[in-house]
Amino acid sequence: MKNKKLSDSFKNAFIGLKEAIARERNMRVHLVATLLCIILGIVFCLDVLRWSILFIAIGLVMVAELFNTAVEDLVDMITSEYSQKARAVKDIAAGAVLVAAVVAVILGILVFIRPVLSLFGLIMK
Repeated sequence: MKNKKLSDSFKNAFIGLKEAIARERNMRVHLVATLLCIILGIVFCLDVLRWSILFIAIGLVMVAELFNTAVEDLVDMITSEYSQKARAVKDIAAGAVLVAAVVAVILGILVFIRPVLSLFGLIMK
């Protein structure tokens, strides 16, 4: 069913986001990690480039998790019986989240390594 108004599109998107947060434990884990990264970014006074990298990494993981949730729901809607193909589809979608999360961790390390080392006096700013 197509939205007639742009505001309906936004409303439905926010409903979907709220639903994913309410139902999916991993989405809540990602939100906690997001908040931690934002707090650390504020504490370390990240520059614009580091903030940009951080938010791209956060967005990558959130989008992957939302797609994974949608894929899992769609597969469950199509079949309630065990299917090796259904399991493979779910596993592949979960693998996409894993790849996004690993990339985000690597980017997080690259973003925070210099400020953390500088905090401990191991390198100059």
